[in-house]
Amino acid sequence: MTGHDENGEVGGRRGRRSRVLKAAGLTLTGLLVLGAGTAGWAYWHLNQNIRSVDIDSALGDNRPARAVVTPLPEASAPASASASPLPSGALNILVLGSDSRSGKANAKLGGGNSSGARSDTAMVVHIDAGRTAATVVSIPRDTLVTRPSCPLPSGGSTAVAHDAMFNSAYSVGGPVCAVKTAEAVTGVRMDHYIEIDFSGFAKLVDALGGVTVTTGQDIDDDKSHLHLAAGTHHLDGTQALALARTRHGIGDGSDLGRIGLQQKLVKALLEQISSAGLLTDPARLYEVANAVTGSLTTDTGLDSLGKLTRLGQSLKSLSSDEVRTVMMPVVTAPSDHNRVIADEPEASDLWASLA
Repeated sequence: MTGHDENGEVGGRRGRRSRVLKAAGLTLTGLLVLGAGTAGWAYWHLNQNIRSVDIDSALGDNRPARAVVTPLPEASAPASASASPLPSGALNILVLGSDSRSGKANAKLGGGNSSGARSDTAMVVHIDAGRTAATVVSIPRDTLVTRPSCPLPSGGSTAVAHDAMFNSAYSVGGPVCAVKTAEAVTGVRMDHYIEIDFSGFAKLVDALGGVTVTTGQDIDDDKSHLHLAAGTHHLDGTQALALARTRHGIGDGSDLGRIGLQQKLVKALLEQISSAGLLTDPARLYEVANAVTGSLTTDTGLDSLGKLTRLGQSLKSLSSDEVRTVMMPVVTAPSDHNRVIADEPEASDLWASLA
């Protein structure tokens, strides 16, 4: 198997995709600066919602080199003389969807015990220098990797583990180990970390009024509790989460089929955001912002509305035509047909292109 390019839209659809992305970007900006234009309490509350982890301090300097961050050209810089130039250097962000069992809402949605979590979804978002193009690489959670030794908050460290599933890094060492493992697998420095949990994703979809998706085949998955006939469906938050987690009711039951559903769901969410009219409905905008920030964990470089807003502003020239979505090239693991390993040298070539 090789990496799969998910961008099949051409011709007249590009204009529509650009409009969707711009609307989503405007909505995101509204979400991030909502409190600044309304009540100070709202800003404080949304800011306090965001949890963070000091990954840089935990991992130290023994990591891949950080990309050089440079300001935008003077003509593109903010008009205010007092405002600092926006960064425009290349950036890599590890984005995880976690199956955290903490809290009643997550336990109800995800099942399992309350003692741990794993990264149910993993994507490396690479933004090119200049921030006008991006590549999103999905890493199958069933990929067997060498998990490095990771520092623990309580002191000490985890042991090196060979042939460990990629998503086990989060369960044994949290975000810090997830980042260190991603860097070990890819050879790419993760400049930032963003995580959203089960409950937060479901609340976000509900706050948006649900999401409409079209499936090309029947889905019958008792494990995710999702049963859909092929066709178009309007899903609530719980159903959308089940779709994102479905694997046993489609294809060969592997994580590879689920990645395709997740990418389809992301595009449907962008469509919903663009048509929801959030910028003209402050109450609903706040509900969506509260759902997002209330379930968000970031590194300390993105742990405030101000920092997230600045990131969003630096991406204002990024159009949908310049966003490529692929999967890390993998093949079936010789030791276990239910697992995959990186397909070399294609996987290394992909990561090298993002370094």
